[in-house]
Amino acid sequence: MTIKDKVVAITGASSGIGRATAKLLAAHGASVVLGARRENLLADLAEEITAAGGKAAFGETDVRRRADLDALVATAVEKFGRLDAIVNNAGIGPISRFDALRVDDWDAMIDVNLRGTLYGIAAALPVFARQECGHVINVVSTAGLQIVPTMGVYAATKNAVRTATEALRQEAGRNLRVTEISPGMISTDFVDSISDQPAKERLAKRIGEIAISPDAIARGILYALEQPSDVDVGSIVVRPTAQN
Repeated sequence: MTIKDKVVAITGASSGIGRATAKLLAAHGASVVLGARRENLLADLAEEITAAGGKAAFGETDVRRRADLDALVATAVEKFGRLDAIVNNAGIGPISRFDALRVDDWDAMIDVNLRGTLYGIAAALPVFARQECGHVINVVSTAGLQIVPTMGVYAATKNAVRTATEALRQEAGRNLRVTEISPGMISTDFVDSISDQPAKERLAKRIGEIAISPDAIARGILYALEQPSDVDVGSIVVRPTAQN
């Protein structure tokens, strides 16, 4: 039960859950391959990891572009010889009421949260098939478990990923593991993408009151990864104890 020498690609790795996961996995001996749009932050994180004795590579990655996910997976194989897992973590949440008609925000969430995850799966599966092993970890959300106003489209994209994850799990066979992890309110820069000011203020207040560290999600991902190869952790929910 160890992840030493495993190679793990992580999207959305420049901050929040992705950053926390990269640091934790590297500290436990994994080689991490970091993808995000902010390349300067990726470079800083990779330097921090290597300075601490870990192994890291990175590549600027916009999950809306399938070629970027293909390139991230290729980087893992080129630098470290294989890919053991992909963590499809990149996501945005410009939430609002439906009658605000922020259709561009709806499109952005579909492109990043849903299509970006599917592109990550598509990039990794051929490598996993060649290796006859692999692990897909998709970050979803408790917003899809308890539906509330302003979260409609965001929750819909996350539940679409949840559905795809379960179908992939059933198709996977004995050589592929598939995990979904649902974070609750986490202390990240999630609210920065919200352009609807009332929704942003309400959520920021609630996050300030009860949010927990992204390290909690990183530990859940580590738990799923370090299980023996014949053990598939299908679903993990991690939320603040104060969250309904």
